[in-house]
Amino acid sequence: MTDQVSAPSVSPTPEVPSGPAAPPRPTLGTYARLAKLDIVDYYIGLPLVFALTLPLSGMRVDTVGLLLLILVAEIAVVAAMVAFDDVTGHRDGSDAANYGSDAARRRLARKPLVAGTLTEPQALRFGRVATVASVVLWTLVVALAPHRPLWAVIGAALCLVASIQYSWGLKISYRGFQEIFLVGLGVGWILVPYGLLIGHVDGFVIVQALIFGGGPMIFGLYSNTNDADGDRAAGRITVATMVSPRVNATFIIALTAVETLLVTGSHLVGIAPLWFPLVLLPVIAMRVSQLFIGFVLGDILRARRMAIHTHRVTVALLIGANLVVAILMGVS
Repeated sequence: MTDQVSAPSVSPTPEVPSGPAAPPRPTLGTYARLAKLDIVDYYIGLPLVFALTLPLSGMRVDTVGLLLLILVAEIAVVAAMVAFDDVTGHRDGSDAANYGSDAARRRLARKPLVAGTLTEPQALRFGRVATVASVVLWTLVVALAPHRPLWAVIGAALCLVASIQYSWGLKISYRGFQEIFLVGLGVGWILVPYGLLIGHVDGFVIVQALIFGGGPMIFGLYSNTNDADGDRAAGRITVATMVSPRVNATFIIALTAVETLLVTGSHLVGIAPLWFPLVLLPVIAMRVSQLFIGFVLGDILRARRMAIHTHRVTVALLIGANLVVAILMGVS
């Protein structure tokens, strides 16, 4: 019988305990997504301000320069606001709940903390840097402005502070003030630059500021409708989380009707010229369409996208109409 030679035993390789995963290396694109640079719906108010100021100040290089500086200041404010908002939404789970089920439609990459491409400390650091930049830039804007009416300076400070506190600190968007903030920031970012450039404001400018501010609020209402369950679980107070779906739909319909009444009524009481309601007739039709899509067809996210497009069409129509008026007035 042949002797069997046993193979030498090989001791198993000891398992090396794995440490915590290395934090992701964020790229500029990741921070751009955190800052929501693709959402331009507040920034497009500045071309409208330019068109509104043309009949009074004419075509001036210093006006364009100040508006560009305001644009950079607004981007810094929004970057800080949404960075802190993402951190808060990540901590309370509302972003995971709201973006997890429909990531393909709402682009999960726009939430780097949920997508795992950014850590919470990295997002916090970015938000703090953006906050400091916001204060410095708005201080510079006020210092360089040709006019500094007290109401405009206070308005600039209020917009800055409220934005940083949107989902951080006071968490005003969690306390039932989200809808007011959304319209208020839009109104402020028309009236404040206009006041700093011109020194005063009239009724027709206020009406256009209200129309501009109403745009983000209305598409925000559709977002809140879609996100009601996740926001409710996180303790975020919005109209959609506090009332029944039927009452929430009625609220959105009512605010849409208020916008239409503002467009038509401002002319009837002598604040706005006749061209104003005529130019915005397509906007009224688009508002009716988005209500049908959202509350008859039941596709809230599609209605939200249409509401975003409606806001942008509104601003484009107002810019074009105001430029035509300025040209007809012989602005050089």
